Amino acid sequence: MTSESRKALLVRGGWEGHQPVKITELFVPFLRSHGFDIDVSETLEVYADAQRLAATDLVVQCWSMGEITAAQSEGLAAAVRAGTGLAGWHGGIVDAFRGDIGYHRLTGGQFLMHPPGFHDHEVTFVPGRANHPVVTGLADFRVHTEQYWMSTDPLIDVLATTVFPPGEEYDRPVTMPAVWTRNWGAGRVFVSTIGHKPDDFDVPEVRALTERGLLWASR
Repeated sequence: MTSESRKALLVRGGWEGHQPVKITELFVPFLRSHGFDIDVSETLEVYADAQRLAATDLVVQCWSMGEITAAQSEGLAAAVRAGTGLAGWHGGIVDAFRGDIGYHRLTGGQFLMHPPGFHDHEVTFVPGRANHPVVTGLADFRVHTEQYWMSTDPLIDVLATTVFPPGEEYDRPVTMPAVWTRNWGAGRVFVSTIGHKPDDFDVPEVRALTERGLLWASR
């Protein structure tokens, strides 16, 4: 590895409905084109390997549901505090390890529900954040996929939102964070709630903001 190269660690597994291998592979050529050596782990034990994480510039996690041990959760959080980036999309990052509050604090959000099936909805960029490198130059767009209802941390930097229309349980439109970043110690975290299926990334804006998010989060 040259002094100019970086290492990306793909941590993938959990519920197969989110196609963790197929979707993470979509981004391997992009990462390699930006100078990343690719490391892959299909077990969470890597999060307890402090030396391996210290040598990692970016963790790309696609691990839905499942359970994480205290040592693994604390190891990941410590690595991010020390400068390792963390990035992911959809359930692979925000529908993971539901019983671990420390992990939820790290990511800044937790999936609660989505309306049944896929449906069209608009993703709107936050005007005051238009110059953020993850979203600069992108315009609001529509997707046909799952729409995530989230519980989020007030310290996240929301870059894009989506709106839920009034329903049986709520009597007014609800604006929900859809894409955000956050700083965690010396590290950075990028989250997009979009990406249930591979063709979600055929939408140019989804692909662009995800690729930019990976680069932004990296050390």
